[in-house]
Amino acid sequence: MDEFEELAFALLDQLSVELSEENTIKEAQSKAAEAFSSKIYFEDIKAISDKLFPNSAQKVHQFTGISVPEDTKVEYPDLTEFKRLKGRKVFSTRNSSSFVDELFTAIAHEDTNKITQLAKNNTSQFLVYSTYAKGYISQISTTYGDFYESAIYLNRFVLSGYPQIVLHKQGVPYELNFDRVNSGYLGALKMTVLEEQVHSVQKNLYETNKNAVTVINGINEELAGIILALDNTKIKTLYEYLQLPTVPDEYPLAQRTNLFFTLNPDNFIVRVLGPEVMTFTNVSVDPKILEIIPHLLDIYKRWLSPIQIHHAAFTIMEGMAEFAVRSILKDDRDFHNYLVTFANTDISSYQVRKSMGMDFTEYVSAKIGKNAYKILVDDPPTTRELKNPETYLKRI
Repeated sequence: MDEFEELAFALLDQLSVELSEENTIKEAQSKAAEAFSSKIYFEDIKAISDKLFPNSAQKVHQFTGISVPEDTKVEYPDLTEFKRLKGRKVFSTRNSSSFVDELFTAIAHEDTNKITQLAKNNTSQFLVYSTYAKGYISQISTTYGDFYESAIYLNRFVLSGYPQIVLHKQGVPYELNFDRVNSGYLGALKMTVLEEQVHSVQKNLYETNKNAVTVINGINEELAGIILALDNTKIKTLYEYLQLPTVPDEYPLAQRTNLFFTLNPDNFIVRVLGPEVMTFTNVSVDPKILEIIPHLLDIYKRWLSPIQIHHAAFTIMEGMAEFAVRSILKDDRDFHNYLVTFANTDISSYQVRKSMGMDFTEYVSAKIGKNAYKILVDDPPTTRELKNPETYLKRI
């Protein structure tokens, strides 16, 4: 097995927990279907969402003051297509888009030969985007929906399977618990459709985030290329100075791969400087490291602005959706049943949950009222303003 094959197997191994969970869900759903026979039936997610969409869109407009775009579609991808969607959500550079699509497709099919070939064809792209695969695909079984461009994607694999699995776990007689589980199923769909409709009205935020991430990916591709091109002497010196675990010389690709993940700014800068780097205006690099990689300081400086833009935009996008769901569905019986039956919590615990984006949205909304959502979309906060909403209110 050469090093490229090892990269492919290592990537799938890192996803093994998620892949095992997917198989567990499939097996549990199959057992439930067998036990229910034709006596228990949950309505298809498409039929339900078709009915929910207009009323939910109206609630979004009433709450945010922004209309859900008329061209917003709803798609119902299966598990493989949902994983490919996550590849598109990576927001790769233009030159890497086809590579990323092939990579996520190969991962979805667990095709080690294809993954190996992709790693050989463009190792720098593989190093950058395989990292996304680990993060994005490992969340598939807990992701109900997603928004991309002008479409809402509902995760058919999860949403169609969970109500059957939950009811089956509660045991016979299934009919006794059906209404409550079915209500929770409706609550899950209400929450998901509402959340993604809020994302659909965030056009400027969406584009701001997308553009920032694309720049970050370009910078990381550049860094990967630099590290892959380092000679063995420089690699050895960096390993010794950074006190990295030794990798034998017969594995030159593994040496460079480990070094890329170490010096990747998302890891190295945040680990060294902490999360407060999201409010910094400048960064520095150890002069000893710069002797070996002179361009590293420039790379980190160019990374700082787009990572902060991404962090702020993504945080407020999620926070606006969370606050809308919490406010609009607070008295919804189906949503209450979803929390108890599917999420193992209750409305009281849900209402006191905290997140920076949601807390910021709630604060700004309390101060300026219904126009808050439009203002946040058109003029998003900075990372510093997220920590101090009053400074944002003074600026707008």
